[in-house]
Amino acid sequence: MKGEASETLMNQVTDANQNQNVPRALTIAGSDSGGGAGIQADIKTFQELDVFGMSAITAVTAQNTLGVHGVYPLTVDAVVQQIDAIGGDLGLDALKTGMLFSAEIIRAVADRISHFGWRQVVVDPVMVAKGGAKLLQSEAVEAITSSLLPLARIVTPNIPEAEVLTGLQINSMTDIREAARHLMDFGPSMVVIKGGHAAEDQEEVVDLVYDGRSFTEFAHTRIHTVHTHGTGCTFSSAITAGLAKGMSAEESIKMARTYIQFAIEDSLGIGGGHGPTNHWAYRRRLEIVR
Repeated sequence: MKGEASETLMNQVTDANQNQNVPRALTIAGSDSGGGAGIQADIKTFQELDVFGMSAITAVTAQNTLGVHGVYPLTVDAVVQQIDAIGGDLGLDALKTGMLFSAEIIRAVADRISHFGWRQVVVDPVMVAKGGAKLLQSEAVEAITSSLLPLARIVTPNIPEAEVLTGLQINSMTDIREAARHLMDFGPSMVVIKGGHAAEDQEEVVDLVYDGRSFTEFAHTRIHTVHTHGTGCTFSSAITAGLAKGMSAEESIKMARTYIQFAIEDSLGIGGGHGPTNHWAYRRRLEIVR
């Protein structure tokens, strides 16, 4: 009788858990041992935004604020098995891709996204670390444009990444708009080109959003600091969290831009180089307002 009661209780708990509408987000990216970017930044951001985070690791990096000291990619099978384990049980509401390293991994990831029919996909085409280390093989760029971008709800390159993906040289907002049009031709539903790499003497950072019909500019005060490691990863994972919670693409981008602005403004000031952003700044500021 005691065993039956215990089993009944467990079944009730299981049923209750299955009925809860828990936002779930997956990050497919590399691991950053320094904790400022990659999988670590993504999971922290998901948690701060009340989203259950999951991961499929593509490569392990030996990394800190001074640079990338080693990159150790996983096999394609290892990446696929991680994705299949999540897709076959936990499921998800949105996902993002970050550092995918090779053309083989990119194509395998695209195949699994198509297999599971996932639509809320944010592609952050990570190519180079803050210190300048290459995180994407040269031959992988074509795989991104041909295999991954057609599956993307939103793609979030910075200016150097947009130049590589489009083959254009970007020196002005007119150039950024033209690059956005080119990126849209690869198949994503929305393009966000981040403006942080624009001229350092500009007092504003302007991010451009293009939905295929109109352009929207999000301008924020430039924070002159070296503590910006992982900004791209954090921004794209905040967008992903918004999508997982049922927000529109526009709402998710706007929220994510505020999230990363606070994360940069409330610097942690740790490390001897490009330090990480403050992933809990957004939540703490909201708590103060409340």
